[in-house]
Amino acid sequence: MKKNLIITILTLFIFSCENTPAVIGTTLGPEGKSSDIIVGNTDHVQIWIDYIDAHNERNLDKIAEINSEEWVGYPPNGNVIKGNEAHIEFLDEWFKSPANPRWTVKWMIANKGEDDEGVMQEFLTTGNDITFVDEEGNEVVENHIHDIMFKDGKIKTIYVYSKPAPSIVE
Repeated sequence: MKKNLIITILTLFIFSCENTPAVIGTTLGPEGKSSDIIVGNTDHVQIWIDYIDAHNERNLDKIAEINSEEWVGYPPNGNVIKGNEAHIEFLDEWFKSPANPRWTVKWMIANKGEDDEGVMQEFLTTGNDITFVDEEGNEVVENHIHDIMFKDGKIKTIYVYSKPAPSIVE
């Protein structure tokens, strides 16, 4: 009897514990409504690594395969690139230019949160360095933050924020 009581109490204890996701941040909507940001799908980490590798290898077919057909990019210059095809055309021109861009992934955080309509959106926020040759022939390094929205395992939207890499002055 005592054994049954202990098993019953332990079972109730185990099933009564809530498994709530860890809140790692907050978003604020256009009208000030807040929404929790929670830990996201870490499978997106490998997708991003494969995506960056495809960029560094100039593999436009692989990039197009990872992109959603609804792909939208917001580069730091204020332009908007809409559509998978437009993205691939943009990259093809850039890769053929003397700029020779190369990326290095530094860190990644998988996260998700509800949008204004209550739909859960999956993101991967990443820190990356890009090295390229500028118009004067100088090698330039910039620190980029990419905020990547995923839909059905594909990249739907990328927001890119940029700053020059620090230079040490002594």
